[in-house]
Amino acid sequence: MDSFEQQVHQYQDRVYGFACYFLKNEAAAKDVTQDVFIKYWEHYDDIDQDRAIGWLLRVTKNACIDVIRKRKTRRKSVTVDSESLDRAESIAPSPHADAESSDFQEHLDRALDEVDEPYRSVVVLREIQNLKYKEIAEALDMPINTVKVYIHRGRKKLRKQLAEVLDHETA
Repeated sequence: MDSFEQQVHQYQDRVYGFACYFLKNEAAAKDVTQDVFIKYWEHYDDIDQDRAIGWLLRVTKNACIDVIRKRKTRRKSVTVDSESLDRAESIAPSPHADAESSDFQEHLDRALDEVDEPYRSVVVLREIQNLKYKEIAEALDMPINTVKVYIHRGRKKLRKQLAEVLDHETA
């Protein structure tokens, strides 16, 4: 139990952070993180502990994809009460927030949303989660050379999208 708890503490921020970037929803990311660690507990004896982070992130990605699929199904059946939208609280950041940082974060998130999979996942794992190439390869179940190529292409796509988002904002 001590070893399991130690690994949960070691990896929970990475799993949660990856889920947050993937889902753009903190509550859903917390649920996914909890589900991932339940699966980890169930399969703990079967997992090579040297490759645990790769396994955890692969399970996290798959769980996030499942959540997104469920969202799409739910969206099709939800009706919108347009009268209540005028009274709804704004989700925009407060004016007192650190404008420059939050502004760039919004641009980055918008640009990342436009980058296709698997490039988005690879870039998030490398640039935001700071994983090594080997860990990314294990997490996404792909060869290291493919990871390197996808990171290069993903960064290029992200730069292009970020430039478009920023150009659109200044226009």
